[in-house]
Amino acid sequence: MQLNYHILDVFTQTQMQGNPLAVVLKADHLKTWMMQKIANEFYLSETIFLSEPKAGRNTAGVRIFTPETELPFAGHPLIGAAVLLGLTSRSSAIRLEAQIGVVTCVMDRINRRCGQARFRLSELPKKVRDAPDRDKIAHTLGLKSEQIGFCDFAPSCYSAGVEYVLVPVQNSEALSSIELEKRKWSEVYGADDVAIYVFCPSENNSETDFCARMFDLTLPRIEDPATGSAAAALIGLIADTAKETSLQKSYFVEQGVDMGRPSLMEMQVRKENDVLIHAGIGGKAVLVGNGVLDLEWHDML
Repeated sequence: MQLNYHILDVFTQTQMQGNPLAVVLKADHLKTWMMQKIANEFYLSETIFLSEPKAGRNTAGVRIFTPETELPFAGHPLIGAAVLLGLTSRSSAIRLEAQIGVVTCVMDRINRRCGQARFRLSELPKKVRDAPDRDKIAHTLGLKSEQIGFCDFAPSCYSAGVEYVLVPVQNSEALSSIELEKRKWSEVYGADDVAIYVFCPSENNSETDFCARMFDLTLPRIEDPATGSAAAALIGLIADTAKETSLQKSYFVEQGVDMGRPSLMEMQVRKENDVLIHAGIGGKAVLVGNGVLDLEWHDML
């Protein structure tokens, strides 16, 4: 069996930056275990598989896998797939059938290998539980307790389809100095596969509002250079923390700097009468390469 694939760098317009993504085309006949093996072979933070849509008005069906498991939602695979499909079809409206529902992306072409996509979240972010004690969080990050939190932001657990422990820290110095204490992870967070999104106010870049790092012990590199689903969860905390009862604004978060893969994500927030009514994620993606998988599945059984 031969399968065409593309590699993109997402949440950047510069190759070898952002978060790399594999997009496998015409995956209709692949079984779940096959997709999981392919995702493990690429060993990127996520691989997205495209198939024919169930509804004719949609562009493609999608399934998203890490090297270890399938995800119902992830931002950088959806952005990358939307840019790829927009560039190849010359369409600006890309409708993707994901596990969380149909995601409609608006894609703007930048050049022949780069585009920018935005999509509205099918599931608005919400607080799902209280965060662990800040002293214990600080210990797992190798920080002091007083470095946790800034302004009105405090540790919280939010989800827009994937749950994150959101941890605000004082400044970029604290963010860059994180050293994980992995042995305490399960004890503090309840499991080893809990994802932590640490963020601080941006200090030196007028184009960004926050800087962030995402840690997940199940990821190939433990740290992720750009995490759309985490930015989506952060929208919920931003909306709940904002003093304004009515708000319509785009915030920008930079991630991946400490990994040498800087990324930039847009977070769209709209509140009316102190209620979040719209949340969206946006970013750029650039084509890096393509190839063909030549697989003989009977050898793997």
